[in-house]
Amino acid sequence: MPGQVIVASYSDGPTLTAAATASALPTYCVTTLPAGYWQIGRIWRITASGRISIANPTPGVFRFDLRMAAVTAFDTLAVVLNALAVKTNVPWWMELLITCRSVGSSTSATLFGQGVVFSEAINNTAAVATGPGPGGATLPYATAPVVGTGFDSTVPNAIDFRWTQTVATGSMILHQFMIEQLTP
Repeated sequence: MPGQVIVASYSDGPTLTAAATASALPTYCVTTLPAGYWQIGRIWRITASGRISIANPTPGVFRFDLRMAAVTAFDTLAVVLNALAVKTNVPWWMELLITCRSVGSSTSATLFGQGVVFSEAINNTAAVATGPGPGGATLPYATAPVVGTGFDSTVPNAIDFRWTQTVATGSMILHQFMIEQLTP
């Protein structure tokens, strides 16, 4: 059914502070798709928002990824954070379109994604020399879009939305998250 909500949060995810990969979702949002769910051409819209704090002058980078079981099916790649100013609990907002490009067993199923992320915690990529944000980035960051790592769509897959930062001097909390299925 087009416009069907696959998963949505009604509370915050965990406060993430480590320089490591961790689920950004509240535990009830980690949902398992049934075997055979994916069809070629099926499109998802993922909308997510929250708050982020960063330190300077070395805030590092962050990335989000969408997992099918343990496989990274879409990766934003490393987004550069604003090294010019400390940011404390500033908002971020992201929207992604994810399209199924292939299905099958082993590593045959693939997803293709593109999107945007905005926050004053992100370098102002249009004019870095003008100072801090608000910054935004197209995703995947600073590279040509490609299909994600292949996964097995013939088995049930737990979906997870994970966040990684490279330094443990900041924090991130996911406040809102929704996956909508846009095509049948």
